[in-house]
Formats: sequence, C-alpha cells, structure tokens
Amino acid sequence: MKTAEDLRSALRAIDHRSYPAYKSLAGSWGFEKYVLNIEHIQGDPFAAPSQLSVTVGSRTAGFPANCWETLWNRAALEDYLLRRFAHQAGRFSRQAKGSGKSGVLAVTAPGQEVLERTDCEVRGGAVTLRFEVGFPANGRTINARELEKILFDFIPVCVEQGLRYANTPKGEVERVISLAEDQHFIRAELARLELAAFVADGSVLPRESGVSDRPMKGAVPFQSPESMTVTLDLPHRGSVRGMGIRRGITLIAGGGYHGKSTLLKALERGVYDHIAGDGREYVVTDNTAVKIRAEDGRKVTDTDISLFINHLPSGRDAKKFSTLDASGSTSQAANIAEALEAGSRVLLMDEDTSATNFMVRDELMQAVIARDQEPITPFLERALDLWQKAGVSLILVVGSCGEYFHVAGHVVQMDAYRARDITSQAKAVLEGRPVPALSAPGFHLPAGDRVVDLSGNSQVRKNYRGDGYRQERLKVKRFGKTAFSVGDRELDLRYVEQIVDGGQTQALAYMVRYARENLAGGPVEDVVAALRKLIGEKGLGAVCGGGVVPAGLTMPRAQEIFACFDRY
Repeated sequence: MKTAEDLRSALRAIDHRSYPAYKSLAGSWGFEKYVLNIEHIQGDPFAAPSQLSVTVGSRTAGFPANCWETLWNRAALEDYLLRRFAHQAGRFSRQAKGSGKSGVLAVTAPGQEVLERTDCEVRGGAVTLRFEVGFPANGRTINARELEKILFDFIPVCVEQGLRYANTPKGEVERVISLAEDQHFIRAELARLELAAFVADGSVLPRESGVSDRPMKGAVPFQSPESMTVTLDLPHRGSVRGMGIRRGITLIAGGGYHGKSTLLKALERGVYDHIAGDGREYVVTDNTAVKIRAEDGRKVTDTDISLFINHLPSGRDAKKFSTLDASGSTSQAANIAEALEAGSRVLLMDEDTSATNFMVRDELMQAVIARDQEPITPFLERALDLWQKAGVSLILVVGSCGEYFHVAGHVVQMDAYRARDITSQAKAVLEGRPVPALSAPGFHLPAGDRVVDLSGNSQVRKNYRGDGYRQERLKVKRFGKTAFSVGDRELDLRYVEQIVDGGQTQALAYMVRYARENLAGGPVEDVVAALRKLIGEKGLGAVCGGGVVPAGLTMPRAQEIFACFDRY
C-alpha cells in the first residue's frame, strides 16, 4: 500500500494541471492511524463531490467489544460515530477554497432515528466511515495545496476526535450503548407481556414543526392512565413506568387537535430506536407494525383483496386484483393484505387517512343500499376476526366513527395531549344501543402467492462498445425521500409512511436494480428473502452489486422492502 507521503508527492505533481488529473489519486493510502481510501473522484469541480472513506483498525479505534458485538449495540455505535464525525467535518467544510464544490467536507446528516447505514460500519471493532470531499480547483485547474489541507490537516482531526474511543467524552459511549440495550429490552418485553406498544411517562411526542422532527419545546409530557400503566425494569435506566397498549383492538379517540394523530405518529416511529434527547427514546412499538392508509392512484398487482372486496361489477378477480389506478377503498384493502403477507402483527390506522366507505357502512346506508349490492365488506366487520382468528392487533385513531367502540378492547381519549382510559365509559354508552354487524362470513388471510416480474423490458441493457457487447448498469436516481427511478421504471413511495430517511429510499432503489440484474423474479416473499439474505451475509452495500459502496444507503425494514416490490 502506498503511504501518506506518496499521496503528498502525487498531489504536488498534479498541482495546476487540468481537473481530470485528480483521477490519478484513486486508491488506498496508509496514514499513521488509518487508511484513507479515495474511492470515486468527481469529474468536475461543479459535479457531486468525490467519495472517500477512512478505515481505522480495531486497536486504534479502541472501542470495547460490548459496543459492537450485538446488532443493536453496533447500530447505536455506528450512529454515534457518524454524528461525531459529522460535527468535526462541519468545522472544516469550505475552509479550503476554490470554485464549485471545492472544499466541501460532509457526511450524511442522520435524523432522530438510529438506523443502519453504509456511511459508518463497525466490523470486528474496526471502523469504516464514508464521506464526501469537494476536490478544490481554480476554475477547472487543480488546486492541490487546498486539497492537501483537507487530506493532511482536516481529515486527521476528524478521525482523531470522531472515531477513537480514547477521545470521546467520558461515559458518553457507554450511555449510548446503555440506551440501545434498554430499547432492545423493551422491544423484547413487548412480546413477553403481550403488548403491541409501550409509551413511557415523560415522553415528549409533539414535534417542533411540520418540517422538523425534533421535540417541541414546552410540550406536555406524556402520562399514562393509571389503569393502563406498566412498569418495566430496564437493565440500565432501571424502573420505567408508561402506558402499555395491549394486543387486540385499541382506539385513540378525542376531539380535533388534542394529540390523537401525534400519539399515532410516535407509535409509527416506535418501530425504530431513537437517539437520547429525542423525547421518544422509550416509545417502542412491535417492530412489524405497519401504518395503513388509503392510497388513491397506486398501482396494485395480483393482490388478494377478497377479504374486503368481492363481486366487482366488472367481474374482475378480487383474489388476483390488479389496477394501475386504485381507488381509496381498493388501495387500503391492498395495503392491509400486503402488510399481512409481510408479517405485520400490528396495523396502525387513522380515520383521517382512511377511505370512509372502506371503514364502515352505517345503518341508514345499509337500509338504502342492500348488502348484496355492495362489493365492500367494511373493515369494521373484519377487525375483530383479524385479532381473534389471526392474532393481528389494531391501533386506530377515531374522531367520528363511533361504531368501532363495539369492537374495542381499550379506548384511550387524548384530551389536550393528556391520555385518559375511557373504555368503561364508552362501553356504558353502548348499552341498549343496536349492535352493528361485527363479523362477516368468509374470513381468510390473503393468499400470499404474488409474483414480481423482473423480465421483459426490465432486463439489463447490452450496448455495443466497439470490441463487443457489454452489460450496462441500470441508472439509479432518487427524488427526495419518496421516489426513485431504476433504468426505465419509476416508483412512488410517498405513502409508505414509515420510510423516515431518504437513505432508505436510496437503498430500496439499489435493491430493485440488484433484483432486476441478478434475480429471475418469482414470489415477492422469495425476492425479499433473497435480498435480506444477501445483506445479512455481506452488508447493505452488497445490493450495489460490486464496486464502490456508496455512502448514504440506509437499511429499511422488511415491511418497507415488501411495500417497494408490491408497488413495483
């Protein structure tokens, strides 16, 4: 391996040359305490910055084995190191001067969740961190002296202060690991105590604003109703009290703007661990929970929606339902069927984002429109069977649909962001009132035999390059946090609401490309299983199919991978 001094000499040799001469720097360079890898070099100072990485050996990094031996501890450590390196890099970004993106020194900015990323990977105690550098230029002429400052002055400080255990504030790493272990403990306790979710007392659920996911200052801390209080003895924090949401059917009721949807949003995000200070560190939801909503206009392919929709007037097969433009009710039916196929044990729903005719048919409507003239079996008539026969819990926000009180095991009222257990009051109101149909005949789980087609015009193109035909990689492009394209196909994931990071969308795009280039298609379950096996054995970067592993990929859950291929 070439040395750091070799790199310094190479830099000085190309100073003042045209920008493409920077390409000669690609490769690995041995510094005293780490290896610097120059993996991809931008072709122009105005293009996306170059990608570099540093690898710090386990002895130099010095993190105790208990910090990285379990999946949850390792994810927490990687997240912590990425944030520390980002803080250091922010001090130096743009301190080297030049045109275009010269002097940029940046890493992915994580949000409030702790997620597995390609930006930082800890393996056997060694740390690899990927980041971007804008190679400096004056116009399009190399300014090697400015890049020398980045590589020999700035990055060594980032590594020394950001990636070495000896230089972390005393006890900080241990607190990060302790929080990860406490969160993992709660997640395991959910199953033992037959809970769908847990919300600790003192949690801050409201967010700063619609565009900020930070906790709102001055918000009302969450307090569990006494009747729903569960006390957990965590390994590190000790005794924690909070609201335990039992498995079954739970309604979150209350007036508008009193915190119903805020609680549900916290439960949606509770499938992920959170950083200290987020306010939702001890809000933990069954990690298979899926947020369900109507999704007008989505593509549905060969999905069994017959649990909810049958006898379509067009004669279409509800067990193999396909459309390029689903209605609110058919999309919600498909979303539930697909969530069940993806292994979800908890469905999260909000009346505000559900199709009204899918949720309930009131007594007057049933009197006017006979049952045999209505293809939709309302969700009200399936909710109890989903729980009692299939073990699938429901947490539903209701504001106007009182019929669901008949099937609820628990009813929580949010009153000015304070939770009250009003189950007994709700049941008392129902006494003497007519009971609607709460179960419909023909209950069954979706067939789950859908096939994803990876053939036809989705095959890898082969272009003639003079000396023969060569495979050309499909181009991947992400559009914000909610959509991407792979080659000739675009996918919109805006209503897959538990995608919380643009890096998850980017990773899904690479998974689709990998599947198109390497898998023959088949049952969706098999395609997802093959991708997860690959990632488990070789890491998230393996879905890139070889070559440089890009920074910025974030691991989605199995449920979001299913949702992606369902829409494909």
